[in-house]
This record gives sequence, C-alpha cells and structure tokens, in this order.
Amino acid sequence: MSLPPLVEPAAELTVDEVRRYSRHLIIPDVGMAGQKRLKNAKVLCVGAGGLGSPALLYLAAAGVGTLGIIDFDVVDESNLQRQVIHGQSDVGRPKAESAAASVREINPLVEVVVHNTALTTDNVMEIFSGYDLIVDGTDNFATRYMVNDAAVLLGKPYVWGSIYRFDGQASVFWAEHGPCYRCLYPEPPPPGMVPSCAEGGVLGVLCASIGSVQVNEAIKLITGIGDPLVGRLMIYDALEMKYRDVKVRKDPECVLCGKNPTVTALLDDYEAFCGAVSDEAAEAVSGSTITALELKAMQDNGEDIFLVDVREPNEYEIVSIPGATLIPKGEFLNGSALERLPQDKRIVLHCKSGARSAEALAIVKNAGFSDAVHVGGGVVSWVKTVDPSLPSY
Repeated sequence: MSLPPLVEPAAELTVDEVRRYSRHLIIPDVGMAGQKRLKNAKVLCVGAGGLGSPALLYLAAAGVGTLGIIDFDVVDESNLQRQVIHGQSDVGRPKAESAAASVREINPLVEVVVHNTALTTDNVMEIFSGYDLIVDGTDNFATRYMVNDAAVLLGKPYVWGSIYRFDGQASVFWAEHGPCYRCLYPEPPPPGMVPSCAEGGVLGVLCASIGSVQVNEAIKLITGIGDPLVGRLMIYDALEMKYRDVKVRKDPECVLCGKNPTVTALLDDYEAFCGAVSDEAAEAVSGSTITALELKAMQDNGEDIFLVDVREPNEYEIVSIPGATLIPKGEFLNGSALERLPQDKRIVLHCKSGARSAEALAIVKNAGFSDAVHVGGGVVSWVKTVDPSLPSY
C-alpha cells in the first residue's frame, strides 16, 4: 500500500547538500524532491541504544533535517557490544549526548535536538508534537504502549522494532492508514513471560539488521515511495537468515484506534498496566526484600541461609554472588526446584535485578517457606554496593 509523502519538500538544497547526497539524487524514486523532503523532516528516535544506534546514524547520513534523541541512560561498557553509536571514551556519558556527538560527526548539516530525560506521560505528548515521525527503539513494554498511545492520539506514524537473541521484528503503525500496536498486541504479556535483552541477550549485529529496516521504512514514509510496512509485521530469523511477512489488520474493536475507542487519553501508569511483576510476586516481596548489603552482613555473621541464584546458567558464568546455588527460575515454575530447598535454612533468592527472584519468591512462600526473602536489585546491586570489582552485564 503506497502512501502520500509525509513531509513537504524544503525550498532548496545547497551545493554542499547536493554533493553529499548525490547517490540519493540519482535514484529516480528519491531524486531532488525526495531529498528535499528528507531535509524538511523532523524525526524523533526514542532510545539511543541497540536499535537507536544504527537508526540515528543512518537517519543522519540520509539527510534527515532534524533529529531528536531521547534517552535518560548513561553509556555502560556492556552497551558497546551492540550500541555502535557510542565508543569506549563515552562510558559514563549520557547516551543522548554521546549519540548527538556521533550524529554531528556523521553529518554536521543535521540539526540535533537532545532530550536527556526519561519519556513519561508528563512529557511524551509535548515532545512528540514537535516531530513528523517517531522511530521506536525502546526495549520494554510499558514504554512501547505509551509510545503507541501518544502517537495514535497525536495522529503520528511511528516505526517500531523489537529484538531478542537472534530474532527481530519491525512494523509501521499508523492508525490513520492501518493498525496500531494495540491491534497487534491488545494486552501486554504476563509479567516475567518475555525476558528482556538484559536477561536473555541479543546478538549485537541483529540491532543493525532491524535498525536499518526501521530507517528504510522512515525514508519511505517521508518521501512517499515504495510499500511501507503498514499492516504488515516483518519477522527476521538471523540464524536461518529468513525474512517473512505477517499481515496485521486493524482491529475494529481496538480500545484505542477502533470504531468505539475506550482509551481516549494516556494511561496514568503504564508500568502498572504492563505489570513489572505479578500481583502474587508483589505481595510476596512486601516485607520480604533485603538489600545486597544486608545479604553480605548475613553471610559475614554466619547466618544459616541457603542462597539461590534463579538466573540462567550462562548468566551465572558471567558473574555470581559467592555462595549462591544456581537453580534457574524455570525449575521453580515447574516445581522441581522445591525438592532442592533445605527445610532447616532460610531461603534467600536473587536474580539480576529482582524481578525473576520476586516471581520465584511467590512460589517458595506458597510452598511453605514463610521466612524466605529475595535480594532487591539482585546481582546489579551486589556489584554496585558490595563488590565493584565483579563484572556487570
């Protein structure tokens, strides 16, 4: 389905711009008119991480006139395996500022707008309103639903991408011409059902594969060429090197973009809507959460505890808390872990950041281990507060 160009063309290209974009100008489908539209376009990239890195670099190289970057995080060494817009010297630097510097190095003709802040319900509508197109490089469901809802309410298209291990997906959501994200995923998955890249990992080059697809779609939308991924979900398997399309139809009963929408404004709390943890886990951790420093004190005092690491074996190999026994969360879900827990010791659970151990704690408490606790912040907190010499991931 071809769509009209999203952006009107700029008045002219300078001599320097003609020279820089000559390989675009000689493509008949792009030409002078298409490049002028790119110059006049204002594109916001949500996130300067795995997907945002290649997206920002190629949007800048393509000559998008105004590039917005929103990210509140700082560059960590573990980012450099895939977030190619940052370098070793950027470790500890705000990602938005690091990405802006790289964009300016790629193309000094681009105007860069830095939003060094978290995207929230308080600022998303105001920020989005200043752009023609949104490129979504987020990695959590709460922000994805907020991006979708804001884009639909403002009548703006956005290019979505998702990555995990060796698999990637991409689509274009534009309620005026097709489905929105809620048409594809009406409800978020149950808490803990879908691991994040931080928990499950991602092949670094997969970010480039999906991020470049997002830029390709952005260029098509801006210039009005080709057949954009509106109403289609592209699925990529890097191990099999296969691409396939799945049709996504607009849901007439969609609560946001359907015939009789019931969601007519942003939700008050997207974290609560997506549920960081289940209700059972939230109840279990109430009054049963200790800090990494409290765990260290328990160990130093010789308290009779049984420390359990509920992460996956490959995570355990990277870094582990001394004295921990590895029993992956899946064994708690199927019940096999319970027979390995001693009855005469206090059970202490931990994972990377606390979400998985919270879910496991609910199961353990239901099995009768009423004094069991989990470590809030998990390994991340241990490395930060107890032993900074250990690697982070």
